[in-house]
Amino acid sequence: MEIIRIPRILQDTCFKQRMHGRSIGFVPTMGALHEGHLSLIKRAASENDITVVSIFVNPMQFGPSEDLASYPRDVENDILKIRELKADILFLPDNSLMYAEGFSTSIQVDGLSERLCGHFRPGHFRGVATVVAKLLNLTSPTRAYFGQKDFQQTVVIKRMVRDLNIGAEIVVCPTIREADGLAMSSRNRYLAAEERTTAATLYKALSRASQQVVAGEPMTRIREQLHAMLSAEPKITAIDYASVFHPETLQELQETGQLKEVLIAVAVRIGKTRLIDNLIVNR
Repeated sequence: MEIIRIPRILQDTCFKQRMHGRSIGFVPTMGALHEGHLSLIKRAASENDITVVSIFVNPMQFGPSEDLASYPRDVENDILKIRELKADILFLPDNSLMYAEGFSTSIQVDGLSERLCGHFRPGHFRGVATVVAKLLNLTSPTRAYFGQKDFQQTVVIKRMVRDLNIGAEIVVCPTIREADGLAMSSRNRYLAAEERTTAATLYKALSRASQQVVAGEPMTRIREQLHAMLSAEPKITAIDYASVFHPETLQELQETGQLKEVLIAVAVRIGKTRLIDNLIVNR
């Protein structure tokens, strides 16, 4: 596996691979890799000639009071895991190389970035869209792989790719879960033992809401049930949102109408840790 730290070298390397007719699968990460990340790398390797993985904790997507400084970092173990999966290239840049002095450009996907998590994390998806656009420009991938757990992120990125005519297929892969249903996340490391037990409630609440959607129950009742299950847990200190949404526009639904799929999504704070999760429900 080749480790590249300089953006221009990555760009030249990937360009040469594409010129030789090889497909590139790209998996962008912020490190602290878990089985969810590894599943993306495995799929990329199975569907492409060359697999590129990046590790970059992107400061542009963190707010001033968020956890940039304390975000989990475990680069040495991450490298071992990526090497075991036989990825071809690992991109491991410094902040100063990704955002050179005087950097002043950003990408804003209006109408999607402000909803759900965007309402509680102003500027977050501007940072996500900007760094992903840079990474897609550097790697020119055939396909780029993202997990469904960050569903709003995938919707924002798909719209950006479409609007800017970026020639990459965005592949959304299933959420990988712990045995009790908790979606794997690097931030799960923050949870104390009792908080970790509480975190399993997110999936239980989503699953119950999924059953209600399939049964055709009113949206008001589904929202009430979601909030009731989450509010019953004393370790959950805040509920940012918990409802049913349109999977493309991310607008909250008052009724499902003729939609074949709906998004049930939640975001809560357990202690100081913010967790998100979601399910796509086929009706």
